[in-house]
Amino acid sequence: METAAIDTKYWHRLPEGKVQCDLCPRNCKLHDGQRGFCYVRGAKNGEVVLHAYGRTTRPAVDPIEKKPLYHFYPGTPVLSFGTIGCNLACKFCQNAHISRCTDTNAMYETSVEQIVGTAESKGTQHITFTYNEPVVFLEFARDVAELAHSRELNTVAVTAGYISEQARSDFFSFIDAANVDLKAFNDEFYKNYTGGRLLPVLDTLKYIKQETDVWLEITTLLISSLNDSESELHELSEWVAENLGENVPLHFSAFHPAYKMTDRPRTPLSTLRKARRIARSKGLNYVYTGNIYDPEGSATRCPACRQLLIKRDGYSATKKNMDEMGCCLNCGTQVAGRF
Repeated sequence: METAAIDTKYWHRLPEGKVQCDLCPRNCKLHDGQRGFCYVRGAKNGEVVLHAYGRTTRPAVDPIEKKPLYHFYPGTPVLSFGTIGCNLACKFCQNAHISRCTDTNAMYETSVEQIVGTAESKGTQHITFTYNEPVVFLEFARDVAELAHSRELNTVAVTAGYISEQARSDFFSFIDAANVDLKAFNDEFYKNYTGGRLLPVLDTLKYIKQETDVWLEITTLLISSLNDSESELHELSEWVAENLGENVPLHFSAFHPAYKMTDRPRTPLSTLRKARRIARSKGLNYVYTGNIYDPEGSATRCPACRQLLIKRDGYSATKKNMDEMGCCLNCGTQVAGRF
């Protein structure tokens, strides 16, 4: 049986008898019985309800590096789960079987208490909202976070950051760390390949960094000839440095053919290394390559003396020459992050 939770903050009634969802920039206008673009929020009896409350993927224990988060308690496990639905429509989605799923009954029925209890029983320090877009199940994520925080567990969001100004402050008030997918630094790419727009994501990134204590990292999936030009990489890196600062970790990730873009080639390592060089030339201290084997591109080095501090082999992280507080043992420089 479908469950639903109502939150009056993120919708309002329209004069013509419809309701408008105010959770994200789409502002879906819905007649009774209609679902929004994300599919999990819909109109019912003159209100907006969440059809994915308490229905999730099977929770899994992952290394936190898989999110990817490299500067938030590296080497620790996280309990990861998602629901179905998404408010973007990325043609290259790696989890389309979840994000574009329209069968709520395909999920597992669970509760806030069961999720937090599973995290505790598995010995994880963090609960991660991931696999699909957590913004669309905000109310359920918030309830999980409230109980998790009471049990001294952290919450992590892997998100595209496509959220309205109205809901942004609420969502990130219960998040301890976030990896935001910056799909490209190109509004045409957003329109053509994600069905969204760039500016709301940039606003989210600035909000997180400038208005919250949430630990922030960014991932950009590079797709050959679409969002990997040198000019775009220069612009993206300059924007991050100027608006978010030199210490926000930036991950350039390799594209693998998926969903509606199986005709595109995999991103070569040379492209990722080029992007990393460009970003570092703009003064960014922590730039990584991912979704491909590149030991140097996944290593954390001291920004001052370049001493190797964290060695990574895949998702395995080994601390070297760094104390428990995240300081370089060679020169004493404090590494940005939570350790």
